[in-house]
Amino acid sequence: MANIPPKKFVEPIPNAQVGTPAVPPPPEHLSEKERMMQGYPYQTWDPELVEGRRNAHEMNRRFNETPSDAVVQRREIINSYLHPDCKDRPSIHIEPPFRCDYGYNVRVGNNFYANWDCAILDSAMVDIGDDCLLAPGVHMYTATHPLDPFPRRDAGTSTYYELAFPIKIGNTCWIGGRSVICPGVTIGDNVVVGAGSVVTKDVPSNVVVAGNPAKIIRYLDGAEVPPHIANKNKK
Repeated sequence: MANIPPKKFVEPIPNAQVGTPAVPPPPEHLSEKERMMQGYPYQTWDPELVEGRRNAHEMNRRFNETPSDAVVQRREIINSYLHPDCKDRPSIHIEPPFRCDYGYNVRVGNNFYANWDCAILDSAMVDIGDDCLLAPGVHMYTATHPLDPFPRRDAGTSTYYELAFPIKIGNTCWIGGRSVICPGVTIGDNVVVGAGSVVTKDVPSNVVVAGNPAKIIRYLDGAEVPPHIANKNKK
């Protein structure tokens, strides 16, 4: 059988849905961090990114080792490594253990509460609105990999390429325990995500979703109900 040469790595065009450029600029003009932030394939073992993760993981450790009554100390740690906008939010409460990869890409609104064991892989921005609640064990992943095995790994090396797409969550949302929010997902306002759900697609405002993959199971007041659903309910 003839040897089949590996496919040449072809850099995919970033996902236009998340607002990235349609035509990639020359790679040599971007650092790996810039590539990560703009939705292009990047190498996670770049020294700048490794240092960023080490810093965040150290801050995670410090935060998670604080005593239960160290409210002021926890807030000081949060202010030191989450997105700078968080400093202006007077009410942010996160229960340890909490983990994130970089910290500076996590931006939460006021009156935010995250229960135990939440994790955010924030290679891209994670924007969470005001008055949001995360139940225990909620995970949010902006990081992903190319689906095609050839561009996922640099041929002949141990280098893997990663991609990152932002997550956005609106105001007054409640994310149920052990739910997973996948890369590139936008969730509207007043959404409830049932426990154990895996949210793979955008969610409109004023609905309850549940399941794997998560689907709409209820429309709340103010929801835009599709005509076929509205007409069915009138019968």
